Amino acid sequence: MEIKKIQTDKGVIEYSVIGKGIPILFLHGGHSNCKETLFHKGFDLAKYQLITPSRPGYGETPIRDNTTPEKAADLIMELLNNLGVKKVVLYAISAAGLTSIQFASKYPEKIDKLILASAVSKKWLNKNKPIYKIVKKIFNPKTERIMWGTIRLFALLFPKIIAKNFYRQFSKNKPHKLDKDDINELLTTFKHFNSKYGFISDIEHDIDEKRISEIKCKTFIIHSKNDNSVPFEHAQYANKMIKDSTIIGLDNEWGHLFWIGKDSYNSVKKTIQFIEQ
Repeated sequence: MEIKKIQTDKGVIEYSVIGKGIPILFLHGGHSNCKETLFHKGFDLAKYQLITPSRPGYGETPIRDNTTPEKAADLIMELLNNLGVKKVVLYAISAAGLTSIQFASKYPEKIDKLILASAVSKKWLNKNKPIYKIVKKIFNPKTERIMWGTIRLFALLFPKIIAKNFYRQFSKNKPHKLDKDDINELLTTFKHFNSKYGFISDIEHDIDEKRISEIKCKTFIIHSKNDNSVPFEHAQYANKMIKDSTIIGLDNEWGHLFWIGKDSYNSVKKTIQFIEQ
């Protein structure tokens, strides 16, 4: 996988590219960056070109003033123009939902299809709720590096305990003995995680309701009913507001992270089938 940085009129943006064929633009979720590969699962690299930018505030993409979904979308547009990519399938994961909705609404000529995967589709965290205040404290840019460093250390020492604790964050299913391969897949994703300024920016994201209703491209909404991170109501809202949309409600093991688990292959297959229709 090739990782590069380019200077655009909207700022520096880091990105990775792998494969050849139909361009799929992945917008990663919270804490992630362009090195993430979990959501690449199932894609044939002989058929698809997988483009993954680090969103503003993540990886080596500076936050600058790109703190809103609109400005983040503008920066990503600059990336596609610089790469000479005319049209993409836009694949939005989790906290990237609002940026993707903004992008699909503002730049319809660039979008062939839209996929909202476990994605936020409206204001996510309520400022008056305890979870918002906890997130602001532990994922503050001054402390998040220590937080993720500690998580990675304990993951090496006590992988089962760390996986079990994070499982509760992702899934409403009752805790149970987790498959060893699933634990390894989860902890592998943590190796590159850093929140930096990105996640604190994400939890403030909001967009005008008319933006989502303006989306005209075919949209595939795939979301777990067991999601304990981004409630299923986000998927239902997107399905209600986007005219040409299809919704799949999963009853899967890992909830929010439907790319993990034995049932993940079926979820991934449904997504790729939508792309190839």
